[in-house]
Amino acid sequence: MTFLEPLTLTGRHVILEPLHPAHHDGLVQAAEDGELWKLWYTSVPSPAEMAGEIRRRLALQEQGSMLPFTTRLLDPETGGPGRVIGMTTYMNIDAATPRVEIGSTWNAASVQGTGTNPDSKLLLLRHAFETLGCPAVEFRTHWLNHQSREAIARLGAKQDGVLRSHSRTSDGLLRDTVVFSILEHEWPMVRAGLEYRLDRRG
Repeated sequence: MTFLEPLTLTGRHVILEPLHPAHHDGLVQAAEDGELWKLWYTSVPSPAEMAGEIRRRLALQEQGSMLPFTTRLLDPETGGPGRVIGMTTYMNIDAATPRVEIGSTWNAASVQGTGTNPDSKLLLLRHAFETLGCPAVEFRTHWLNHQSREAIARLGAKQDGVLRSHSRTSDGLLRDTVVFSILEHEWPMVRAGLEYRLDRRG
């Protein structure tokens, strides 16, 4: 057994399933919903790149540095998995601490603002803190991705700092990376905030 084994997490709006090559067509349709790969400040694979991105994430899973998920809507009638809406991961896994980053996340444009993102984050954070025993969970995003920065802050994460000229984007430009984290003692308040947001949506 490794620190993180593939598993399925079920919430109120979404189901997080272990990423599988069979999810390819659904992920392509999800990315086409809003043509997300055209947003220059994100790293959403285009339809032509999707198979390669699935292989990349599964290779990192084999190396023990990532646990990738496919995000599906929860079918309200059956309680089972509905259509594919995106991807998310545990990444930069540090089993010794233990510590994880939640990232490489994107959702179809039509479900943004519907509660799928806070539900997904609640599932991943609860598992990280309450099952894996992480003392901290990290988030990173592009300095210019204001939507992502605001969403991370709404979770209750605190900004640790900015890594200047930290990495290169797909077009070769240097990006500044904003680092956020939630600590174990902050988790009960963050959990309460996420549950409140989901309760308000019904």
